[in-house]
Amino acid sequence: MRRHLNFIILAAILIALSALVYFVHYAIFHDVHHIFIYMVGDLAFLPLEVFLVVIVIERVLARREKQAIMQKLNMVVGAFFSEAGNELLQRLLGCFDKSKDISQHLAVKQNWTHADFKKAMSFARAIDGEPDCSGIDLNGLKKFLIRKRQFLLALLENPNLLEHERFTDLLWATFHLTEELEARESLTDIPGADIGHIAGDIQRVYSQLIVEWLCYVEHLKSKYPYLFSLVARTHPFQEHPSPVVV
Repeated sequence: MRRHLNFIILAAILIALSALVYFVHYAIFHDVHHIFIYMVGDLAFLPLEVFLVVIVIERVLARREKQAIMQKLNMVVGAFFSEAGNELLQRLLGCFDKSKDISQHLAVKQNWTHADFKKAMSFARAIDGEPDCSGIDLNGLKKFLIRKRQFLLALLENPNLLEHERFTDLLWATFHLTEELEARESLTDIPGADIGHIAGDIQRVYSQLIVEWLCYVEHLKSKYPYLFSLVARTHPFQEHPSPVVV
C-alpha cells in the first residue's frame, strides 16, 4: 500500500512540475496556441517512444543479458560433464538394447556441422524403450552418484540456474535417481516391478543427459574448438575413445 502511495505522490509531483513549466511559458510568451502545438506533438510521439524504449530497446537488452547468463551457465554445464556427466553417459549406455544404434547416431566427429547435430538431436529426443538394468552395475552406479551428490548440490546454488530450465530438469532427474538407489540397501535381489521403476528413472536421466550433452558439445564447436577437439576424441559413443591426437 505504501509503495502505491509513493507512486501516486511521485506522479502528482511530476504532473504539477509539468503544469508549472507550461504556466511559466504562458506567463512569459502569452501564446496558448504555441503551447498546445508542442503538447499535441509530444503526445503524438509518446506511443512511438514507448514502443522504441519499452519494447524494442528493453527486449534487446534483456536478450543480451540472457545470452551473457547462458554463456556463463555453459561453464557450469561443462563442469557437470567433466565431473559427472561424461561418466554417466558411459555407465548408463549399457542399459539400452539399442546401445550400438545410440552410439552410431551420437558419435560426434571433428567435421560435424549444425545439420549433423540437428539430426543427432532429433534421434536423441526420440529414444524410447525401457532400459535393461541387468546391463549395468547398479551398486556401482549408486556409489558413484552418492559420491557426486555434494558437487551436484553445489551446482544448484548458482542463482542463474533458473534461466537454464533444461539443465535444471536434468539435475533434478539425477537427484531423484540417486535417492531411489540410496533408499534400497541392496540392489541385487529386488522385485521386477521395482527394477522397472528404477529403469524408468534411468531412462528419464539418460534421455535428458544426451540432449544436454549434444547442446553443450555443439556450443563448444562454435565457441571453443580446442575443447571440442578433446570431447570429439574422448566421448563414449565411439569405438575407441582416446585423448591421443592421430
